[in-house]
Amino acid sequence: MSSNPYGLPIQTSLQELRQSIHADSNKAMVKLSAIIPGIQLDIKYAGTANIFYEQLYARPHAYVRLPVAKALAAVQQELREMGLALKIYDAYRPYSVTCRMFERLPDTIYMGLPRTGSKHNRGIALDLTLINLKTGKELEMPTPFDALVYASHPNFQQLPEQVIRNRETLKSIMQKHGFEVDPVEWWHYNYSAGKNYELMDIDPDLFEQLR
Repeated sequence: MSSNPYGLPIQTSLQELRQSIHADSNKAMVKLSAIIPGIQLDIKYAGTANIFYEQLYARPHAYVRLPVAKALAAVQQELREMGLALKIYDAYRPYSVTCRMFERLPDTIYMGLPRTGSKHNRGIALDLTLINLKTGKELEMPTPFDALVYASHPNFQQLPEQVIRNRETLKSIMQKHGFEVDPVEWWHYNYSAGKNYELMDIDPDLFEQLR
């Protein structure tokens, strides 16, 4: 485990991750596209179309812990029966990227905090939305991704009825399969059973070596 200014234990090597997976197979990091074939990805931090106007990932990736991926596959299956599907904006995020984000935007309401780490750093958080399966277009939601405004709060009600219905459809199905919506971001969901997963600062490109 690495040391840092906040005294947080953070896994920084594949060896550490391998050891934790050996002790608990649920800690495996899996690629969402391997568990949910055809899932749409729009990884915002792999480009510059994000709140930072900066590329924070070398390339798009979407990894989560094994139970998270299985739960999300169940969400996707239920949505498909409704003519809908998921689009993923972000999944696992290395701890160092969370620190970089906070340096650029030191907001204590919307940003992950370096002193605690983010659930994204633990592989149990996702940023996502809904799309129409036929058109591939995103359903209208209260705000764009990463809008740091009150309308982003999942209980904000001063919105068109259809927008509220879309948001509540996403919320109800995600909650049914073990996810909790973030208090200030309608797009951010945490896996509610993910209590004992370590913070990580490992390049996701390395996860392929775990096979």
